[in-house]
Amino acid sequence: MSEQKPAYLLDSFALLAYLEGEHGGNRLQQLFSLAQSGGCRLVMCLINLGEVLYITERERGEPMAKRVLALIEQLPIDLLDASRDLMLDAAHVKANHALSYADAFAAAAALRERATVLTGDPEFASVADLVTIEWIQK
Repeated sequence: MSEQKPAYLLDSFALLAYLEGEHGGNRLQQLFSLAQSGGCRLVMCLINLGEVLYITERERGEPMAKRVLALIEQLPIDLLDASRDLMLDAAHVKANHALSYADAFAAAAALRERATVLTGDPEFASVADLVTIEWIQK
């Protein structure tokens, strides 16, 4: 029986740390290399990608947000649609835990994908009983 490769779910905090050249971005660079060689799987919910883009546009303008999207689309990240089932799972997570709705999508997607959440967002402490979390620092 083949061993399943590890999966990591990136939230907006983690991807922004990478994009902004912050300390936590080093871990993402390692994971991008590992994913490129087939050693792990990286996933991100489209809802959380939307967070990255609106934050980038608000802070640095729409042209930069478009460049960031083009860059992200070149990275070895599987982007997960916000399906009806995922929305229902996220609503359940949000109803029972103190975190933002977008973070509830990330937690629900991590559960579905059996992925470790890569984040530095303290809100994820509220779902530490549901998902495995690897904490990074900006």
